[in-house]
Amino acid sequence: MKNDELVDMYRKALQIRKFEEKVKEEIVKGNIEGFVHLSIGQEAIAIGALHGLRSEDYITPAHRGHGTMIARGVSMREMFAELLGKPSGVCGGRGGSFHMLELEKNIFPINGILGASSPIATGSALAIKMRKEDKVHLNFFGDGQVNEGAIHEAMNFAGVNKLPIIFICENNMYASAGVKHTLFVPIENIADRAVAYGMVGEIVDGMDPIAIHEVVMKATDRARRGEGPTLIECKTYRYADHVEGFEDMQGSDKHYRSQEEIEKWRKRDPVKNLKEKILNANIFDQSELDVIEEEINEEVKNEYNEAVKDPNPDKDEVKRHVYCD
Repeated sequence: MKNDELVDMYRKALQIRKFEEKVKEEIVKGNIEGFVHLSIGQEAIAIGALHGLRSEDYITPAHRGHGTMIARGVSMREMFAELLGKPSGVCGGRGGSFHMLELEKNIFPINGILGASSPIATGSALAIKMRKEDKVHLNFFGDGQVNEGAIHEAMNFAGVNKLPIIFICENNMYASAGVKHTLFVPIENIADRAVAYGMVGEIVDGMDPIAIHEVVMKATDRARRGEGPTLIECKTYRYADHVEGFEDMQGSDKHYRSQEEIEKWRKRDPVKNLKEKILNANIFDQSELDVIEEEINEEVKNEYNEAVKDPNPDKDEVKRHVYCD
């Protein structure tokens, strides 16, 4: 991988990390309300999978989809505004964290229903094939969705019809608060299910963006050649609680995850490891990387502050988009 590509990955990883840390901070202060699922620790998947993807290709983010949207180039200000319920948000402040989308960047909506994004993405892939377009669709989802019937039907249909879709499972080990994936998946690797759908299955280190990039690019090449879909399992880890701001309702992660387990995964932190790769390759020194981090800290702070200044919705807004005019 070229030096500038490595630096670009690092910048995006930092943007995602700092954005979500700011979101967490504002949730604690009570400024952001509602369900928010953070992907802190899982940044490698977003930046690795989208690096090199064409702008005309489609993506559907998973529940923890902020990082995927930032990696695609969506405005952090508009995402902050969405979380704040502002009309200037990516969905006019109506979707929140669970339903963000950006159709101008070919981002299908994050879906609040487990497994529901896969049939939609598969339909998109069917349209690509029927139109004979040189495009692919990346469908991201968590391990907690893999037993939903909709996903099995979507994968089976995609396999039968050799559709240009890549199913990317972000396996962070826990489907929900306290529910480890080994409790509901009777096999070691979720990607092993690919053989049942007649597609390629790949297992990759979900903390290594370069490895993810290589696997995803191979899968997109196969899809563009008409060789059908791929199921990619990224083994990763989240550092934050299952749902931010709802520990009392969901059960704090402290009750079912040991500090030793969390620290073990933190040693493989994708942001830290990208930084070390840049230092070891003598691309930048520590002082230059400190400047990049400070720039991104300022960028995130300014984007949030600008979103806060945006007008709140007028009371009549509640009536819009409910009935046809």
